[in-house]
Amino acid sequence: MYAVRQYVFGPPDRLVYEKVDCPLPGPGEVRIAVTAAGVHLMDTVLRAGRDLGMALPRLPMTPGREVAGVVDAVGPGVDESWLGVRAVAYLGHERNGGYAEFAVAPAEALHSVPDEVDDATAVAMIGTGRTTTGVLEQAALTAGDVVVVTAAAGGMGALLVQAARRAGALVVGLAGGAHKTAVVLEQGANGAVDYTVPGWEARLAEALGDASSTVVFDGVGGRLGRAAAESLGAGGRHLYFGWASDEGRFATFTPEELAKSGITSRLAVGPTLFALPGGIRRLEETALGWAAADLMRPLVHAFPLSRAAQAHQALETRATVGKVVLRPETDTGR
Repeated sequence: MYAVRQYVFGPPDRLVYEKVDCPLPGPGEVRIAVTAAGVHLMDTVLRAGRDLGMALPRLPMTPGREVAGVVDAVGPGVDESWLGVRAVAYLGHERNGGYAEFAVAPAEALHSVPDEVDDATAVAMIGTGRTTTGVLEQAALTAGDVVVVTAAAGGMGALLVQAARRAGALVVGLAGGAHKTAVVLEQGANGAVDYTVPGWEARLAEALGDASSTVVFDGVGGRLGRAAAESLGAGGRHLYFGWASDEGRFATFTPEELAKSGITSRLAVGPTLFALPGGIRRLEETALGWAAADLMRPLVHAFPLSRAAQAHQALETRATVGKVVLRPETDTGR
């Protein structure tokens, strides 16, 4: 089979597309003939070898932690009824192997893909979608909310815009460039602001009708994320979950700043997400169910598997819209 391999940490061109042995599922595992593999910003961080206070993967490796496809082999102890089933799985924070034509996954991580959902959508919802559902539960949106979404044309941002509009809230999305702001409006936002144009903060205030926002969803962090959060009025909720800015850090506030402004601010991922009732698996089921019911429609930016390096480059330079997905383009057998 063909897979994307990494032998040293570094820039995107360290990802090599090559022929390798097909993996075999061990006890409690299945093998999936991959039709879609998700690409996450964290994949680019791990590829670069950046120190984020977490263990880096052992090299060489095949990156990727989100896959969808058809189960074509099961290991010892796994129910054979999984064979031939369209399935999707998040492989786990410490597992890799998704950027390949075949990937091994824990059977306990599998979800069957609803008939109404294509495999690229399933991959988008198993990771990005589940995080979105968890963040939304913490936000508890109402029709009276005024919502600001950073990176609103991204995989998670677009879903948050859709959900906030479905709740009846007024929504303004921040995005970089005319094409992306147009995409934000297509997702149903009441307004879209291009943060790459100087003076965007004033245009955000105009889009909000000179009112304060009540909820800010921030996946960008840094100065931009902080400026977006400063649109909040007293009692506003700041939920942050990403650091896609060039500064590579969350937008946070000191206890003194929070007390003075009257807003609340919380990291909506990590331990907070895992502590939600029902755990991560419930969030995955909810996300897939929303996709099947057409309550959420993830945007997908697909690349051939052989162009994983280009996909990483595009993601890092903000040249993508929606969730980045890799698609194997050949069937080489085992």
